[in-house]
Amino acid sequence: MTTDQDVTMDGQTATAVFAAKGVDVTTTKDRGVIKVVKHQGLSGERPMIGDRVTVHYTGRLLTGEKFDCSRDRKEAFCFNVGKGQVLKAWDIGVLSMQMGEVCSFLCKPEYAYGFNGNPEKIPPNSSVVFEMELLMFEGEILTDDSGIVRRIKVKGDGYTNPNDGSTVEVHLEGRCGGRLFDYRDVSFIVGEAEDKGVPLGVDRAMDKMQKGECCSLYLKPKYGFGSEGKPEYKVGPDEDIIYQVTLKSFIKAKETWEMDLAEKMDLAAGVKHKGNQYFTGGLYNQAVIQYQRIISWLEMECGFGIEQQKTVQWFLLTAHLNLALCFLRMKEFSQVVDNCNKVIELDESNEKALYRRGEARLLRNEFPMAVQDFQRVLRVNRANRAAQSQLLICQTKIKEHHERDKKTYANMFQKFAERDTKIGKIKRKRDESVKSGMNGEVGNKRCRRRSQDCPS
Repeated sequence: MTTDQDVTMDGQTATAVFAAKGVDVTTTKDRGVIKVVKHQGLSGERPMIGDRVTVHYTGRLLTGEKFDCSRDRKEAFCFNVGKGQVLKAWDIGVLSMQMGEVCSFLCKPEYAYGFNGNPEKIPPNSSVVFEMELLMFEGEILTDDSGIVRRIKVKGDGYTNPNDGSTVEVHLEGRCGGRLFDYRDVSFIVGEAEDKGVPLGVDRAMDKMQKGECCSLYLKPKYGFGSEGKPEYKVGPDEDIIYQVTLKSFIKAKETWEMDLAEKMDLAAGVKHKGNQYFTGGLYNQAVIQYQRIISWLEMECGFGIEQQKTVQWFLLTAHLNLALCFLRMKEFSQVVDNCNKVIELDESNEKALYRRGEARLLRNEFPMAVQDFQRVLRVNRANRAAQSQLLICQTKIKEHHERDKKTYANMFQKFAERDTKIGKIKRKRDESVKSGMNGEVGNKRCRRRSQDCPS
């Protein structure tokens, strides 16, 4: 065990302490980062590459001069470890720590601030000492709803990742409640993993992985086997699952900028068909992936000649309309409105876009705006019975809403009146009490005067 004094008295003392008690935590064992544990952490797991870690730290020069401290700011520091977001020494050092551990790292310049240092704080070519406390760590969250969490066991090679349409070769190990239910090597097209029985969450993690990477994916039901489960794997409804995935190899699909318009339109026809198949099967998330690919290819294209322009516009309209329908089924009504708006920008009288936007607004209780949409549908097509029916529902909802408001305000005013009456009674009683007290005081004074005037 050491203390702050041990490692910050002067350069020679610090170096001697680390040499005597420290452990080299670099992979190359070049003594670029030497660690001395000051307080043991909890036994168990250590952070993995990509984990979100929270630390407190103090940075000092070998002279003992402090140049940075999170505790002085009263704010812990968070980052994804092993991702190059911080000093190289931090990425290496924190991966060696356990929860609650406090330790010091002696860091050579090439692992810290380099040959130039930091003009304001760190002299050129300086070794530095960091004391760090690992407060907590958790897996890397890959989706906005925290439905996919990744923990990297083996870092991959290079800087390229599979994209939608890539062909990937992976090794899978699926577990539920500690039980292994899926163990295989499989090849699939990113965006179409469902065709090989691979969960959506594994598919959606592919564009974050590199060749050779091995990671554990913690999947919520939405990204696993959903509310139906997977009977052949004996996975029940709404179960969390874990997949260990190794990306063995991949062939990347062409990026948008690598294709000409004719190639994009040829691909769009097949992708649209695939999206429709997924939609028909109730696989709305998978259908969304396909329709969004069409938009990513064509939204910036104009086309050459009237016919080509019409074809591009037709693909975009169809993709946005289909996305709106998917999001309606998924109850993501803001996305429905956004996609319908895109269609209406291109075709302001589009019956389907107006109707679906009206449905979304009705389900969001935006009744007046829904009424406007259904009325516009009827101006386009008077015979649209569905719009007529929805318009009646809107009008009924508005009436019910007004009735509820009337009752609410009536009850509110009644309560105010009752409160005012109660306050009035209390005030009258208080006034009467004060008045009675004043009369009694006057009577007492008169008696005292009489007794003073009369002989004893």
